[in-house]
Amino acid sequence: MEWLRARATGITATDAAQLSSPRAIDRLARQKAYGTHFSGSKFTEYGKHREPALAEWMRQRCGVLPSRGLYSSMSNPRHLATPDGVGTSPDGTELLLGEIKTSTKPLTTIPATYRRQIYWQQYVMGARRTALIWEQHQNFVPLGDPLIVWVDRDDREIERLIDLADQTLHVLSTVYS
Repeated sequence: MEWLRARATGITATDAAQLSSPRAIDRLARQKAYGTHFSGSKFTEYGKHREPALAEWMRQRCGVLPSRGLYSSMSNPRHLATPDGVGTSPDGTELLLGEIKTSTKPLTTIPATYRRQIYWQQYVMGARRTALIWEQHQNFVPLGDPLIVWVDRDDREIERLIDLADQTLHVLSTVYS
């Protein structure tokens, strides 16, 4: 419960994924203030069901360990992230993250919402790279092995997300408090 309360007071990577433009600020602030009616779907339930197996696959292939931790940015404790995986490069010099996704669609390009989510996690954690683990399924049956796509940090996009997140927190504290 404490974990949910902490997430409600800040901007998470899931929230940052929605921050596509300044128009998204009020919508996200309203959701943070009043909640959302979305409680999951058969697709999100399938993703939760597959996550442990995919996390183990990620650990074996990338050395990124499963994570359930809630982390906050050193520069703003209300900037939060819960990456699916955290690890280090083989030489131990670089922090690596992991993000697990299941989809009925093949991975031809990484959706913008997933990129924003990953960039936010990289910012909060101070990481430069994330292993995106993508498993395609049909009728909830995996279609072969998952894919690994390494996503490099984009500091320009991160700065834009920080600005939109801070504006959202301002609206949340002044309009919806």
